[in-house]
This record gives sequence, structure tokens and C-alpha cells, in this order.
Amino acid sequence: METTDCPTEGDPLKRGEDGVETTTAPPSTTELKRGCKEMLGLSKLTHWRTAVFFLSLFLCLTVVFAFSFIIPCPVRPQYLSSWNRTFSGAETYYFLALEDASKDKVKDVLLVVKTTEASLNNTCGNAGLPSPCVFMLAVDGTDGETLWERPLDPDFHWAQCGLDTNTGENWDCLLFHSDRLSALDKSNGEVRWQQPKPAGQHSSVPVLSIPDLDGDKVSDVALVASDTMQTQLVFLSGKTGVQIGSAVALNTTQTSGHLLHKTGEGALHLLLQKDTGLYGLALRRIAAKAKAGLEAGLKKAKQTEKKAASSSGLVPIYESDSLRRVVRTDEEESSNLILVTGGEVVLMDGKTLQPLWTFNTTNVFREPGFGHFNKDGVLDVVLEEEMNNSTKMVVILDGKSGDALWKVDLLSSANSPRPATIHTTNSISIFVFWGLLPTQSNFSVPGERRSYMLYPLYGNVLLESENVVDHIVTFKATLMERGRHAAFILLTGPDTEDTEGTVVLSKWKLKHDVPQSKVLLIGDGEAAETDDNIKQAFNRLRFSDN
Repeated sequence: METTDCPTEGDPLKRGEDGVETTTAPPSTTELKRGCKEMLGLSKLTHWRTAVFFLSLFLCLTVVFAFSFIIPCPVRPQYLSSWNRTFSGAETYYFLALEDASKDKVKDVLLVVKTTEASLNNTCGNAGLPSPCVFMLAVDGTDGETLWERPLDPDFHWAQCGLDTNTGENWDCLLFHSDRLSALDKSNGEVRWQQPKPAGQHSSVPVLSIPDLDGDKVSDVALVASDTMQTQLVFLSGKTGVQIGSAVALNTTQTSGHLLHKTGEGALHLLLQKDTGLYGLALRRIAAKAKAGLEAGLKKAKQTEKKAASSSGLVPIYESDSLRRVVRTDEEESSNLILVTGGEVVLMDGKTLQPLWTFNTTNVFREPGFGHFNKDGVLDVVLEEEMNNSTKMVVILDGKSGDALWKVDLLSSANSPRPATIHTTNSISIFVFWGLLPTQSNFSVPGERRSYMLYPLYGNVLLESENVVDHIVTFKATLMERGRHAAFILLTGPDTEDTEGTVVLSKWKLKHDVPQSKVLLIGDGEAAETDDNIKQAFNRLRFSDN
């Protein structure tokens, strides 16, 4: 094969261009050797190419085999559509946190109960604590099983989770119980640090997670407490819980609420809700009073602080003698703010702290909710306004203009949760609220209440679910996993404090309610779709985190 192309004396005669047969002169020995060597080199190169091809094919098949059979595909958690956890002879509190404690990318439920024992092997006596004591528990969001439980000294005052800001903390929840503060790791319930309550701190919710002030590369904590005489702030190390500097009196009387807010200049301000309105105080100014040089890492807001009073440092943001609530529109520190007063609801721009719109109202008696009723990309506002004759009006305001987009009248029911929303991939939200439509009222059942779901694409109908007769401590609507599995979490228990009874934690899938729900027409006109079509629309929903 290798010598077939080499010319020899046996080659046939070849004709010239004039048709005369000619003979080709045999090549010289040197030319013959050079031609054969070139052909032999080309043949070897072909062999190398073939080898490289088969080697590449072998590597590709190995990779495919590894990903198909050796490396397992990630297994998504298997959910129970609903589950219940019951604690007998216990009492619970207005606290419920949703965190991924098991690190399986599914939200779990954290709660606090006061009881003698949380399980057969975990009692107050075994922990050396008086009985009953306080237990903080993490319950698996997929099946309701206990992930961990931590006994603590009674009595419980408050708790806040979600404080892991990815800046060095090895804990996520801070509890104030007995006379001490305990920082717990949400993944296993371990106490990372425990410190005595700072002197003079009577009430301090919410806890503020702030940038690192003491230079240990761990975010720190600010506690704000108020009594009838004054309001003061204390900084704590996020690493050890030790107080940083001294307590700072904020040069103001009693406050009813506070928020940490970042202005458009990037500076942090403490927003204080007083009986005369909303005021801001630069966190940099407070840190400097707590300890000299502590403010070095905090940005200064030149434009905002020009408006501050020279003595107190307070910056007037919105003055009103009937300010009741100040709420963020989302979880961002620079988000817009909703202010609820006795006669109006005001949306404040989060960067400039200037009013964007005002809606006149008479008596908004509960904290607003937020969702997307239309598809303009701006969060709309859900309000519950108290009316006459034991009724309330649920109204949804346009987040851009403040105009009323939708409303319905309901009978007020005691112990009803605030409105909740779940976002969908269709750029709108499902709205959930509690009460009772007048047409569904049964006067033989006192205190009757039901839950309703509103799908904005079918704004003239509501999906009504069955009545919940137990005392509701708290209720949340959430996505258990990012982008999927919308569910309701309900905590019920005794209706009076310091009373033992049955505490029940329940979770059920949003779509689990759809088949047995009633489709109710509200307002004038007729339903554009049949009941079955509307229920199918709910069943086709896909959910989103945004």
C-alpha cells in the first residue's frame, strides 16, 4: 500500500500532446527515495489523526457516562401537600420565621412554645431549667418533622430571625428571654453567644443589623429601647454580643417604632416614629456618641443632615399628630415607605424621603400588605379600612398613583390575620385576606371568619375557603422553595396569654384549597367564566419570588 504510488520501470507508456506515444524517463534514485518518504510521513500523520479522534471519542463517552450514571442528579425535596404539628399543654407567641434551616433550599418554620417538654428526650428538667421553659423549634417545611429544638430560660419576650447578612455571623436568630440575649444558629439551634440584657433595655423590636463597627469583620447589632422618659440605642458586637461603647440617649421622648433606612446618598439613618410624626437620625452621629471613632466606616449624608436640628440631630421627614404605622414596601433598606395616619395613607420615596402620593382614608386599622394587582411592575398597596356596623373595606391602591384599583366590603371578624400576597410568573399576585362576605354570614356562628383569594385577572370573583374556628396567633403566605410550591402557614393556640392549651402549626398548599373552595361573585354583573374554568385558572398558576 505504501509503495503503490512510487513510479517503476513497469509503468505504461504515456501519450504526448501530439498523440505520439512517449516513454517517461524513470526517476532518479534520489527522487524516488524522496517521494516514498513523503508518502510514508503522510501515512504516519493519518494514523495519529485517527488515534486522536478515537481518544476524543473515548473521553466524550466517559464524560457522558459519568454524568449519566456515576454523578447523581440533584433530587428535589418531596413535599407533603399539608401537615400539622400539635403541642399539647403549651402556649405560643406572636412569632413565626421562615428560614432554610436544613439547607435543602426549602423554607422551614421557626417558632417558640412554652411547655414542659418538646419531645420525650428533651425536657426542661433534663436541660436544668425550671418547668415549663421556653423551646425554640425548627420544623421541616416539607413534612413537618422537627429539625432541632432548643430549651431556654423562661420567660420569652421577643425573637427575630433573618439576621445573617453574609458578613461573618455564625448565627441567625436573636432571642430576648428571661434577662438575657441569646444568638442561635438556625441550622442546628446551637447558642453561639449569650449575654445579659443591656441595662435599661425594656423593649427593642425589631433588632437592627448594621455594618461592622468594631472592626472584627462581622456585622453588628443595634437595639433601640423606649420608655415614657426617653429612647436610647445600644450597639452590640455581632461576634460576641458584648456592648460596643456606651448607650446613647437619642434626645427624644417615647417612640412607637423604628426602622434602619438607607437614603439615596448611601447613608444609614434611624427612622423614629413619634407622636408628632416621623424623624430621621444619622447612624453615624449615634455611633460617634457611643464611642469616639466608631463612626469611621459609616457614610455621611451631607444633604439630609443639613436639615437636622442642631441640638438633637433629628431630621423631620413627615410631621403628623396621628401617625400610626410606618412600613417598608419590601425588604430593601432603601425601599419606599408607607405612612399610615388617622386620615391618610402616604407613599414616601425611599431615596429622597419625599411624598409621592396621598390617599385619604378614615381608619386603617392594620398594617398594609403589598402585591401586584396590575402589570406595571410597581408594588400596589392593600389596606383594611374600618367602617360602620362591624364591617371593613379591603381596598387595593395603585402603587404609582395611589388611586383605588379594587375594593370589597366584608364583615369584620375578631382575630383575623392581615392581608397576604404571593407573586406569580404572570407579573401579578394572588391576594389573600380574611373576613366574611355579608351574603355568606351565618349569625348562629359567632365570630365566624373565612379566607378569600383574589386573582386580579378575575377581579369580580373571590375563592372562599372554609372557616377557621381556632384562635389564630399568626398567618403567613409564602413560597416554600424558590419559584415554586406556594403554601400557607398557620399558627393557632390559646386566646389568652399565660394560658396553656393546644398549639397547632399547620401548613397546606395554596392549590390544595382550590377544589373545595366556593367561587363567589362580588359586585354587579355576571362572571365571565364558569366556576370550573376559574378554578382551573388557579390550578395553572406558576409562582415567582419577584
